[in-house]
Amino acid sequence: MGLTSSSTGTKLLNDDIKILKDKCDYTIAIAGNPNVGKSTVFNSLTGLHQHTGNWPGKTVSNAMGMTSYNDKDFLLVDIPGTYSIMSNSEEEEIARDYICFGNPDCTVVVVDATCLERNLNLVYQILEITNKVVVCVNLVDEALKKGIEVDLDKLSFELGVPVVGTIARRKKTLKNLMQSVYEVCCSNKKETFFKIEYDSIIENAINLLEPNVNNLLSNHSFNNSRWICLKLLEGNKKIISSIENYLGIKLLQHKSISDSLFEAKKILLNNNINSSLFKDKIVSTIMYHSENITLNVTSYKKLDYNSKNRKIDKILTSKLTGIPIMFLFFGLIFWITITGANYPSQMLSNFFNFVETKLVYIFESFNSPNWLIGVLIYGMYRTLGWVIAVMLPPMAIFFPLFTILEDLGYLPRIAFNLDNLFRKAYTSGKQALTMCMRIWL
Repeated sequence: MGLTSSSTGTKLLNDDIKILKDKCDYTIAIAGNPNVGKSTVFNSLTGLHQHTGNWPGKTVSNAMGMTSYNDKDFLLVDIPGTYSIMSNSEEEEIARDYICFGNPDCTVVVVDATCLERNLNLVYQILEITNKVVVCVNLVDEALKKGIEVDLDKLSFELGVPVVGTIARRKKTLKNLMQSVYEVCCSNKKETFFKIEYDSIIENAINLLEPNVNNLLSNHSFNNSRWICLKLLEGNKKIISSIENYLGIKLLQHKSISDSLFEAKKILLNNNINSSLFKDKIVSTIMYHSENITLNVTSYKKLDYNSKNRKIDKILTSKLTGIPIMFLFFGLIFWITITGANYPSQMLSNFFNFVETKLVYIFESFNSPNWLIGVLIYGMYRTLGWVIAVMLPPMAIFFPLFTILEDLGYLPRIAFNLDNLFRKAYTSGKQALTMCMRIWL
């Protein structure tokens, strides 16, 4: 059985999720980077058939679905696809808040077997929040085609959580995933939090602040004091505000915490670590661990497996050729859309005109008053016919073409090409795709 729902803004749990959560035994969050098959895993488990792309604004709303395993009902929540949960966008805020404060019984993190290092960044960030995690290594068939093998058992040992290999479009491969999820949900082991060793200076700052935070959180359901210390030291106001809102406490108003935070930040500043450099050190440490663990668990039969993609990237993302090729693609798409839509638009217009004359004849044969014919035929029907004839054919051409570009992996390259330009307007390159659709509409 599958159900869908959406929520606006950064609201954590809408009424539909609350109702369904009460009806189910366990709640599962499905997280992951865009374009790793996260929504495909979700669809295969729940029977939902929604679009599996991840254009900006598309998955900011939550999709929900229900599935059963071992006589237990599971509510699956497909949270927004994101590369990080460090709160740089609305998608990241929603994903982070739900994992932290939505109290899922298990979080499934979907990663791409063909580019494990990049995906482990998100895995590490989620593991710092909760250990109720199952890592789903998807696209193992694509990895094998490229000569990439991932040692799942070794990866599981390194991360300390279950790791399952899947091919999302094959439901049989998802049975092991559900078994691992079931075991995590039913486990009564004491929650322990994954710890990444950072720079010794940062660790000293954390150790100074953590005892006071730990005392304050001792009676709260979310008591990951180390992660909260990291966010306090980072100084991101959005994250701190979310923590305070969902926990119902004002962290910085507690004198013990504010005093120890002041001393901890003094340690950082005495070593020339400001808030920006602090975040850079956190990210670089996570990426360092991601790189090391990938080297340990991944073997490559073809050392040049990615050479073809790199050659394509050099052309499509080059400073010299990237932008011209992008405009060429956009121009071609718009030309095909406008020119190609003329023929079906004319056919639909002729069809609706033909039906209109017949409807007028029928109404007149019943001696209907002119005002009724004007309202129903010349008003409502004709307007509806015009809208369908004008809008439907271009939409039926434009969006499939954009889907093809997405499947070919060209849309992320477009976002990369335009990222620097869009950052000057205080946004990101991925917003260019939304803008293109708005311009067309």
